[in-house]
Amino acid sequence: MAVLKVTFTKTNRDKLAQVLWVLNWVSVVTGVTLFSLGLFLKVEIVKRRELMSKEIVSVPNMLICVGTTACAINFLGGKICYDCVDTTKFLRWKLLMLPYIICTFFFTFCILVGALMCYSMRNDLEESLFLGLRDAMRYYKDTDMPGRCYIKRTMDMLQMQFQCCGNGGYRDWFHIQCISNRYLDMTDSEVVERLRSNVEGKYLIDGVPFSCCGLHSPRPCIQHQITNNSAHYNYDYQKEELNLNWRGCRQALLEHYTQIMQSIGLIVLIIWLFEVSVLTGVCYLQTAMENVLRLGDPDSESDGWLLENSIADTARYNFNIIKNLGKCYQVDDDPNIDVPSTSQQAQENVVPVKQIPVAR
Repeated sequence: MAVLKVTFTKTNRDKLAQVLWVLNWVSVVTGVTLFSLGLFLKVEIVKRRELMSKEIVSVPNMLICVGTTACAINFLGGKICYDCVDTTKFLRWKLLMLPYIICTFFFTFCILVGALMCYSMRNDLEESLFLGLRDAMRYYKDTDMPGRCYIKRTMDMLQMQFQCCGNGGYRDWFHIQCISNRYLDMTDSEVVERLRSNVEGKYLIDGVPFSCCGLHSPRPCIQHQITNNSAHYNYDYQKEELNLNWRGCRQALLEHYTQIMQSIGLIVLIIWLFEVSVLTGVCYLQTAMENVLRLGDPDSESDGWLLENSIADTARYNFNIIKNLGKCYQVDDDPNIDVPSTSQQAQENVVPVKQIPVAR
Protein backbone atom coordinates (compact mmCIF):
# COMPACT_ATOMS: atom_id res chain seq x y z
CA MET A 1 0.00 0.00 0.00
CA ALA A 2 1.40 3.37 -1.02
CA VAL A 3 2.35 5.86 1.68
CA LEU A 4 0.60 9.29 1.56
CA LYS A 5 -0.93 8.72 -1.86
CA VAL A 6 -2.31 11.81 -3.65
CA THR A 7 -4.21 11.98 -6.93
CA PHE A 8 -3.05 14.64 -9.41
CA THR A 9 -4.83 16.02 -12.44
CA LYS A 10 -2.94 17.29 -15.47
CA THR A 11 -3.28 20.87 -14.21
CA ASN A 12 -2.08 19.95 -10.72
CA ARG A 13 0.96 18.15 -12.11
CA ASP A 14 1.89 21.16 -14.22
CA LYS A 15 1.49 23.53 -11.30
CA LEU A 16 3.56 21.24 -9.06
CA ALA A 17 6.32 21.10 -11.66
CA GLN A 18 6.34 24.89 -12.01
CA VAL A 19 6.40 25.46 -8.24
CA LEU A 20 9.24 22.96 -7.84
CA TRP A 21 11.14 24.69 -10.64
CA VAL A 22 10.94 27.97 -8.71
CA LEU A 23 11.81 26.29 -5.40
CA ASN A 24 14.87 24.62 -6.90
CA TRP A 25 16.17 27.99 -8.02
CA VAL A 26 15.52 29.30 -4.53
CA SER A 27 17.50 26.30 -3.28
CA VAL A 28 20.40 27.39 -5.48
CA VAL A 29 20.36 30.66 -3.53
CA THR A 30 20.30 28.71 -0.26
CA GLY A 31 23.33 26.77 -1.51
CA VAL A 32 25.15 30.05 -2.04
CA THR A 33 24.06 31.03 1.48
CA LEU A 34 25.50 27.80 2.93
CA PHE A 35 28.75 28.38 1.06
CA SER A 36 28.93 31.97 2.34
CA LEU A 37 28.21 30.94 5.94
CA GLY A 38 30.90 28.27 5.82
CA LEU A 39 33.38 30.71 4.32
CA PHE A 40 32.55 33.34 6.95
CA LEU A 41 32.98 30.87 9.82
CA LYS A 42 36.28 29.63 8.38
CA VAL A 43 37.60 33.19 8.08
CA GLU A 44 36.60 33.89 11.70
CA ILE A 45 38.45 30.80 12.89
CA VAL A 46 41.54 31.28 10.73
CA LYS A 47 41.71 34.94 11.78
CA ARG A 48 42.59 33.83 15.33
CA ARG A 49 44.43 30.61 14.58
CA GLU A 50 47.40 31.86 16.64
CA LEU A 51 45.18 31.58 19.72
CA MET A 52 44.14 27.98 19.04
CA SER A 53 46.09 24.77 19.38
CA LYS A 54 44.41 23.45 16.24
CA GLU A 55 42.06 24.91 13.68
CA ILE A 56 38.51 23.58 14.00
CA VAL A 57 37.67 23.78 10.30
CA SER A 58 35.60 20.61 9.89
CA VAL A 59 32.30 22.49 10.28
CA PRO A 60 33.08 25.35 7.86
CA ASN A 61 34.53 22.90 5.32
CA MET A 62 31.37 20.81 5.63
CA LEU A 63 29.18 23.86 4.99
CA ILE A 64 31.29 24.94 2.03
CA CYS A 65 31.08 21.48 0.41
CA VAL A 66 27.35 21.16 1.09
CA GLY A 67 26.71 24.64 -0.29
CA THR A 68 28.62 23.89 -3.49
CA THR A 69 26.78 20.58 -3.89
CA ALA A 70 23.44 22.32 -3.27
CA CYS A 71 24.02 24.68 -6.16
CA ALA A 72 24.77 21.81 -8.57
CA ILE A 73 21.97 19.47 -7.43
CA ASN A 74 19.27 22.13 -7.31
CA PHE A 75 20.32 23.53 -10.69
CA LEU A 76 19.83 20.05 -12.14
CA GLY A 77 16.56 19.67 -10.21
CA GLY A 78 15.25 22.90 -11.66
CA LYS A 79 15.93 21.66 -15.18
CA ILE A 80 14.21 18.32 -14.47
CA CYS A 81 11.13 19.94 -12.94
CA TYR A 82 10.87 22.38 -15.84
CA ASP A 83 10.83 19.49 -18.35
CA CYS A 84 8.27 17.53 -16.32
CA VAL A 85 5.54 19.80 -17.67
CA ASP A 86 5.88 17.95 -20.97
CA THR A 87 5.56 14.14 -20.87
CA THR A 88 7.81 13.75 -23.89
CA LYS A 89 10.64 15.71 -22.25
CA PHE A 90 10.19 13.78 -19.02
CA LEU A 91 11.21 10.58 -20.85
CA ARG A 92 14.76 11.97 -21.09
CA TRP A 93 14.97 12.19 -17.30
CA LYS A 94 12.97 9.08 -16.40
CA LEU A 95 16.00 6.90 -15.69
CA LEU A 96 17.78 9.67 -13.79
CA MET A 97 14.89 10.62 -11.52
CA LEU A 98 15.39 7.88 -8.92
CA PRO A 99 19.21 8.36 -8.66
CA TYR A 100 18.59 12.10 -8.44
CA ILE A 101 16.11 11.64 -5.56
CA ILE A 102 18.53 9.32 -3.73
CA CYS A 103 21.40 11.81 -4.11
CA THR A 104 19.14 14.62 -2.94
CA PHE A 105 18.11 12.57 0.09
CA PHE A 106 21.73 12.04 1.15
CA PHE A 107 22.42 15.70 0.42
CA THR A 108 19.63 16.83 2.76
CA PHE A 109 21.00 14.42 5.36
CA CYS A 110 24.40 16.13 5.06
CA ILE A 111 22.72 19.49 5.65
CA LEU A 112 21.21 18.13 8.87
CA VAL A 113 24.61 16.79 9.94
CA GLY A 114 26.14 20.20 9.25
CA ALA A 115 23.53 21.89 11.43
CA LEU A 116 24.13 19.44 14.28
CA MET A 117 27.90 19.91 13.97
CA CYS A 118 27.43 23.64 14.55
CA TYR A 119 25.92 22.87 17.96
CA SER A 120 28.41 20.12 18.87
CA MET A 121 31.55 22.11 18.05
CA ARG A 122 31.73 23.92 21.41
CA ASN A 123 33.72 21.31 23.37
CA ASP A 124 36.46 20.93 20.75
CA LEU A 125 36.65 24.69 20.37
CA GLU A 126 36.95 25.24 24.13
CA GLU A 127 39.83 22.76 24.41
CA SER A 128 41.60 24.30 21.43
CA LEU A 129 41.22 27.82 22.88
CA PHE A 130 42.46 26.73 26.30
CA LEU A 131 45.67 25.25 24.91
CA GLY A 132 46.17 27.99 22.34
CA LEU A 133 45.73 30.87 24.80
CA ARG A 134 48.00 29.15 27.28
CA ASP A 135 50.79 28.99 24.71
CA ALA A 136 50.12 32.55 23.52
CA MET A 137 50.47 33.89 27.07
CA ARG A 138 53.67 31.88 27.49
CA TYR A 139 55.16 33.43 24.34
CA TYR A 140 53.89 36.94 25.13
CA LYS A 141 57.35 38.14 26.17
CA ASP A 142 59.16 36.73 23.11
CA THR A 143 58.94 39.91 21.05
CA ASP A 144 62.46 39.48 19.67
CA MET A 145 62.09 35.83 18.67
CA PRO A 146 61.24 35.07 15.00
CA GLY A 147 57.83 33.44 14.64
CA ARG A 148 56.60 34.75 17.99
CA CYS A 149 57.13 38.48 17.69
CA TYR A 150 53.46 39.02 16.73
CA ILE A 151 52.01 37.14 19.72
CA LYS A 152 52.18 40.14 22.05
CA ARG A 153 50.25 42.34 19.62
CA THR A 154 47.69 39.57 19.02
CA MET A 155 47.05 39.09 22.76
CA ASP A 156 46.85 42.83 23.43
CA MET A 157 44.40 43.37 20.59
CA LEU A 158 42.32 40.42 21.77
CA GLN A 159 42.15 41.64 25.38
CA MET A 160 41.19 45.15 24.33
CA GLN A 161 38.67 44.12 21.66
CA PHE A 162 36.85 41.55 23.80
CA GLN A 163 37.57 43.34 27.11
CA CYS A 164 39.00 40.18 28.65
CA CYS A 165 42.16 39.26 30.52
CA GLY A 166 44.18 36.07 30.62
CA ASN A 167 42.99 32.60 29.78
CA GLY A 168 40.43 32.07 32.52
CA GLY A 169 40.93 35.40 34.32
CA TYR A 170 43.46 38.11 35.17
CA ARG A 171 45.18 35.92 37.80
CA ASP A 172 46.56 33.70 35.04
CA TRP A 173 49.16 36.39 34.35
CA PHE A 174 50.54 35.95 37.89
CA HIS A 175 51.97 32.59 36.77
CA ILE A 176 53.38 33.86 33.46
CA GLN A 177 56.51 35.90 32.87
CA CYS A 178 55.21 38.60 30.56
CA ILE A 179 58.41 40.71 30.56
CA SER A 180 61.39 39.62 28.49
CA ASN A 181 64.74 39.22 30.29
CA ARG A 182 66.28 41.80 27.97
CA TYR A 183 64.14 44.45 29.68
CA LEU A 184 65.04 43.38 33.22
CA ASP A 185 67.73 45.24 35.14
CA MET A 186 70.01 42.45 36.32
CA THR A 187 71.92 44.88 38.53
CA ASP A 188 68.80 45.37 40.65
CA SER A 189 68.94 43.10 43.68
CA GLU A 190 65.17 42.82 43.85
CA VAL A 191 65.02 41.53 40.27
CA VAL A 192 67.82 39.04 40.88
CA GLU A 193 66.20 37.83 44.09
CA ARG A 194 62.85 37.34 42.38
CA LEU A 195 64.48 35.30 39.61
CA ARG A 196 66.32 33.14 42.15
CA SER A 197 63.21 32.58 44.24
CA ASN A 198 61.45 30.89 41.33
CA VAL A 199 62.25 27.23 40.65
CA GLU A 200 62.09 27.73 36.89
CA GLY A 201 64.00 31.02 37.02
CA LYS A 202 61.03 33.11 35.90
CA TYR A 203 60.37 36.71 36.79
CA LEU A 204 56.83 36.48 38.17
CA ILE A 205 54.93 39.48 39.49
CA ASP A 206 51.37 40.18 40.52
CA GLY A 207 50.79 42.32 37.44
CA VAL A 208 49.02 42.16 34.11
CA PRO A 209 49.61 43.70 30.66
CA PHE A 210 48.17 47.14 29.97
CA SER A 211 45.57 45.63 27.63
CA CYS A 212 43.82 44.09 30.64
CA CYS A 213 42.81 47.53 31.94
CA GLY A 214 39.11 48.28 31.85
CA LEU A 215 38.20 50.90 29.28
CA HIS A 216 35.36 52.35 31.35
CA SER A 217 37.09 52.48 34.74
CA PRO A 218 37.12 56.00 36.30
CA ARG A 219 40.30 55.23 38.26
CA PRO A 220 43.76 55.10 36.65
CA CYS A 221 44.57 51.51 35.84
CA ILE A 222 46.34 49.49 38.52
CA GLN A 223 48.19 46.81 36.59
CA HIS A 224 51.22 46.28 38.84
CA GLN A 225 51.32 45.11 42.45
CA ILE A 226 47.65 44.28 42.22
CA THR A 227 47.59 42.33 45.50
CA ASN A 228 49.65 44.92 47.44
CA ASN A 229 47.22 47.26 49.21
CA SER A 230 49.98 49.48 50.59
CA ALA A 231 51.33 50.24 47.12
CA HIS A 232 48.23 52.22 46.16
CA TYR A 233 46.19 54.90 47.88
CA ASN A 234 42.73 54.01 49.16
CA TYR A 235 42.93 50.52 47.69
CA ASP A 236 41.85 47.06 48.84
CA TYR A 237 42.05 44.41 46.15
CA GLN A 238 39.88 41.98 48.14
CA LYS A 239 36.96 44.39 48.58
CA GLU A 240 37.22 46.91 45.81
CA GLU A 241 36.16 46.03 42.31
CA LEU A 242 39.35 46.08 40.26
CA ASN A 243 39.61 48.31 37.24
CA LEU A 244 40.68 45.29 35.17
CA ASN A 245 38.76 43.08 32.80
CA TRP A 246 37.48 40.22 34.91
CA ARG A 247 36.32 37.88 32.17
CA GLY A 248 38.81 35.40 30.75
CA CYS A 249 39.55 35.52 27.03
CA ARG A 250 38.71 31.85 26.60
CA GLN A 251 35.17 32.48 27.79
CA ALA A 252 34.91 35.64 25.68
CA LEU A 253 36.02 33.89 22.49
CA LEU A 254 33.88 30.86 23.27
CA GLU A 255 30.79 33.04 23.62
CA HIS A 256 31.70 34.86 20.41
CA TYR A 257 32.06 31.68 18.36
CA THR A 258 29.09 29.98 20.05
CA GLN A 259 26.82 32.86 19.09
CA ILE A 260 28.03 32.66 15.49
CA MET A 261 27.63 28.87 15.31
CA GLN A 262 24.18 28.89 16.89
CA SER A 263 23.02 31.49 14.39
CA ILE A 264 24.52 29.52 11.50
CA GLY A 265 23.05 26.28 12.88
CA LEU A 266 19.57 27.81 13.00
CA ILE A 267 19.86 29.06 9.42
CA VAL A 268 21.10 25.64 8.25
CA LEU A 269 18.17 23.92 10.00
CA ILE A 270 15.72 26.22 8.20
CA ILE A 271 17.47 25.42 4.90
CA TRP A 272 17.23 21.71 5.73
CA LEU A 273 13.48 21.94 6.29
CA PHE A 274 13.14 23.79 3.01
CA GLU A 275 15.16 21.14 1.15
CA VAL A 276 13.06 18.37 2.70
CA SER A 277 9.89 20.04 1.41
CA VAL A 278 11.41 20.33 -2.08
CA LEU A 279 12.48 16.67 -1.99
CA THR A 280 8.96 15.66 -0.95
CA GLY A 281 7.47 17.55 -3.89
CA VAL A 282 9.94 15.95 -6.31
CA CYS A 283 8.98 12.47 -5.04
CA TYR A 284 5.30 13.18 -5.72
CA LEU A 285 6.09 14.59 -9.16
CA GLN A 286 8.28 11.63 -10.13
CA THR A 287 5.75 8.96 -9.13
CA ALA A 288 2.86 10.87 -10.69
CA MET A 289 4.68 11.25 -14.02
CA GLU A 290 5.68 7.58 -14.10
CA ASN A 291 2.07 6.55 -13.51
CA VAL A 292 1.03 8.80 -16.40
CA LEU A 293 3.45 6.93 -18.65
CA ARG A 294 1.98 3.61 -17.53
CA LEU A 295 -1.53 4.82 -18.31
CA GLY A 296 -0.46 6.12 -21.73
CA ASP A 297 -2.69 9.21 -21.56
CA PRO A 298 -0.83 12.49 -20.80
CA ASP A 299 -4.08 14.26 -19.83
CA SER A 300 -5.35 11.61 -17.41
CA GLU A 301 -5.24 11.70 -13.61
CA SER A 302 -2.41 9.87 -11.88
CA ASP A 303 -1.45 8.94 -8.35
CA GLY A 304 1.69 10.13 -6.63
CA TRP A 305 3.18 8.97 -3.34
CA LEU A 306 6.24 9.14 -1.15
CA LEU A 307 6.75 5.36 -0.93
CA GLU A 308 5.19 2.74 -3.15
CA ASN A 309 4.93 0.29 -0.26
CA SER A 310 4.76 0.70 3.50
CA ILE A 311 7.82 1.82 5.41
CA ALA A 312 8.38 -1.69 6.80
CA ASP A 313 8.10 -3.33 3.36
CA THR A 314 10.42 -0.73 1.81
CA ALA A 315 13.03 -1.26 4.55
CA ARG A 316 12.75 -5.05 4.14
CA TYR A 317 13.12 -4.78 0.37
CA ASN A 318 16.23 -2.59 0.61
CA PHE A 319 17.72 -4.88 3.25
CA ASN A 320 17.29 -7.88 0.95
CA ILE A 321 19.01 -5.99 -1.86
CA ILE A 322 22.00 -5.25 0.38
CA LYS A 323 22.08 -8.87 1.59
CA ASN A 324 22.02 -10.22 -1.97
CA LEU A 325 24.81 -7.85 -2.96
CA GLY A 326 26.93 -9.39 -0.21
CA LYS A 327 26.31 -12.90 -1.56
CA CYS A 328 27.70 -11.92 -4.94
CA TYR A 329 31.19 -11.77 -3.43
CA GLN A 330 31.06 -15.16 -1.65
CA VAL A 331 33.11 -18.08 -3.04
CA ASP A 332 31.14 -21.10 -4.19
CA ASP A 333 31.51 -24.05 -1.81
CA ASP A 334 31.25 -26.73 -4.54
CA PRO A 335 33.68 -29.55 -3.59
CA ASN A 336 34.35 -30.28 -7.28
CA ILE A 337 35.27 -26.72 -8.13
CA ASP A 338 38.97 -27.56 -8.43
CA VAL A 339 38.48 -31.02 -10.07
CA PRO A 340 39.49 -30.93 -13.75
CA SER A 341 36.88 -31.98 -16.29
CA THR A 342 36.96 -35.24 -18.27
CA SER A 343 37.87 -33.50 -21.50
CA GLN A 344 40.81 -31.84 -19.81
CA GLN A 345 42.04 -35.24 -18.47
CA ALA A 346 41.71 -36.81 -21.90
CA GLN A 347 43.76 -34.08 -23.48
CA GLU A 348 46.45 -34.45 -20.83
CA ASN A 349 46.66 -38.30 -21.31
CA VAL A 350 47.16 -38.13 -25.08
CA VAL A 351 50.67 -39.34 -25.99
CA PRO A 352 52.20 -37.32 -28.77
CA VAL A 353 52.87 -39.42 -31.92
CA LYS A 354 56.43 -39.40 -33.18
CA GLN A 355 56.84 -38.78 -36.87
CA ILE A 356 58.70 -41.48 -38.85
CA PRO A 357 61.35 -39.99 -41.06
CA VAL A 358 60.80 -40.56 -44.72
CA ALA A 359 63.74 -41.95 -46.78
CA ARG A 360 64.73 -39.82 -49.68
